[in-house]
Amino acid sequence: MRHQDPRSVPETPQATISPRRPRIAALDVVRGFALCGILVANVQPIAHVGSVAVDRAPIPGEEWMGLLVDQRFFPIFSLLFGVGFSLLLNSATDRAAHPRLLLLRRLLALLALGLVHHFLLWEGDILAIYAVVGLVVLLPSTWLPRWAVAGLAAALLVAPLIIGSGFLVLVPGLFLLGSALTRYGVIARIERSTRGPAVLGPALAVGAVPALWWQTHVGESGFSGSFALAGLLIAGVYVCALLVLLRTPVRPALQAVFAPLGRMALTNYLTATILVLAISRVLGGQSDDWSSTTVLLIAGAILAVQWLWSALWLRRYQQGPLEWLWRWATWARRPPLRHTS
Repeated sequence: MRHQDPRSVPETPQATISPRRPRIAALDVVRGFALCGILVANVQPIAHVGSVAVDRAPIPGEEWMGLLVDQRFFPIFSLLFGVGFSLLLNSATDRAAHPRLLLLRRLLALLALGLVHHFLLWEGDILAIYAVVGLVVLLPSTWLPRWAVAGLAAALLVAPLIIGSGFLVLVPGLFLLGSALTRYGVIARIERSTRGPAVLGPALAVGAVPALWWQTHVGESGFSGSFALAGLLIAGVYVCALLVLLRTPVRPALQAVFAPLGRMALTNYLTATILVLAISRVLGGQSDDWSSTTVLLIAGAILAVQWLWSALWLRRYQQGPLEWLWRWATWARRPPLRHTS
């Protein structure tokens, strides 16, 4: 990929719009995979908006959703948020007079977008929480040495698990873990490394077995420490499995399926809310009564539409529409949208 000469890019008083850095394809695949799982987990909560809570008997299929889907994909998204934050800081440091001001604008723009999503569409929105945690934890961490960031990440992940807190309390630690992995060069080597995920994945799977047993037999609350621990371990297994598979002949298929969704993750995450709400109005009834098959069919239909939309859009444009607007807000100058060649 031929980089544009920075001297030819128009400047603003604050920053120069960064040339597009080479994408790390593995991150797009992992992000797209996580987006699919998040949608499956969110279909019923989104469709439940405006409905009256009712007591009901458990529906067959909910057990495996609780073991393999619920809160198993947001840890991946949170980790990737920290990775993306540090990658942007690296990109902006040499091209912006005040790179942290650029990051501040990015987080404030995300906060605004998340608040709109929360108040107009779905109160379960996570974007505003990500923005606030980014402002309070990620942005200040950029002044710390990487060993301190890694230490804080470990502390903020272990402490909530010990005291039995839920998933949201883990978000700061996951953000910092993603940042530390980037700053130690792990993300830069992610496309070339197989041994690490091949060893770590089975180890996490072994640890997930007692955690799942604990969740099933001991943890009564959906947001107990057992649920959070199992979620972290299963999420790690998923990521390691994907990274190993990306080093095999199935890589082109994985990229074709998940990369378009991952490259437009923000756009797809937000439009999924609109699509779920529209489908729930058509189906009617209580979303709590939907079987796991119904949930999978709804999620599959939405993802098929989004995959087609994303693949066609990215043939002509560099980014999704909301990703482009977010980049505009970040750099305070309109970036190019269409492919230049």
